[in-house]
Amino acid sequence: MTRRLGALDLVVIAVGVLGVSVAAPVAGATAAPALAVAFWRTFAGALFYLPAGLAHLRRRLREHGPLSRSAVTAVCWSGVLLSLHFMLWIPSLRLTSVTASTALVTTTPLWVVLVQRLRGRPVPTRVVVGVLVAFAGVLTITGVDATVSTTALLGDAMALAGGAAAAGYSLTAEAARREMSTSSYSTVANGVCAALTLAVCLSLGVPLLGFDTVTWAEVAVVAVASQIVGHALLNRAILRAGATTVTLAILLETPTASLIAWLWLGEVPPLLVVPGAVLVLAGLAVVVRSRRQPTESPA
Repeated sequence: MTRRLGALDLVVIAVGVLGVSVAAPVAGATAAPALAVAFWRTFAGALFYLPAGLAHLRRRLREHGPLSRSAVTAVCWSGVLLSLHFMLWIPSLRLTSVTASTALVTTTPLWVVLVQRLRGRPVPTRVVVGVLVAFAGVLTITGVDATVSTTALLGDAMALAGGAAAAGYSLTAEAARREMSTSSYSTVANGVCAALTLAVCLSLGVPLLGFDTVTWAEVAVVAVASQIVGHALLNRAILRAGATTVTLAILLETPTASLIAWLWLGEVPPLLVVPGAVLVLAGLAVVVRSRRQPTESPA
């Protein structure tokens, strides 16, 4: 059961949303290669969770034995899909606006609903309505960017694909988390993600070192503010507020990231991108609220 939220809970959620919102404008503007930002972000996440993750895994081995093969497979696939998510989304920020990219990458719940429907699960009418509203927003954004440039349209497509990869990550995480704690799961998933991203960077000759002080500071902001502070606080908030409340709060990432990009970078998105993003967020809000369970357990 979720509890009544207090002032501290609201502060935690607000700071968490602000933390994850910083990632898009900073990652899009930094001089560091996009794939290098993806690597350092997930590498920092793996290091952050490593001490607690190892402790939980050791306790799991003592009390229940090794993880099942299905759990190991699921957490490894989670890492692969998380890597794909970041390797698609972060480069998209260099091709399209922060508003468009962030709105399209947050379509994860729509992809989850689609996969569940393909598996034969019934979809409530309100969910269908939410999907259609969000899809109208996607068409608005991509239609505007198609008239702006093919580069922006490519960025939109990459962000949308990044949202689909995040949906796959969420679905595989569900299977892995049946046997793993938050810290142990995050350690392994982020570790696999960082290792795969590192392999891609090395194979493509993407520089990971040698940045100037300002660039390192920007990479650190993305890693610390978003991957460590933002995600850690939102994970904590789920314990009290429930998954639906936190998911709805995360939808504020799009307007918050857009505001930061506007104030800090002077990036003003095309006029019709804004109502398109609003439609996406409205549709996602309907989907998330419609799929709420009577009693939500902590994620």
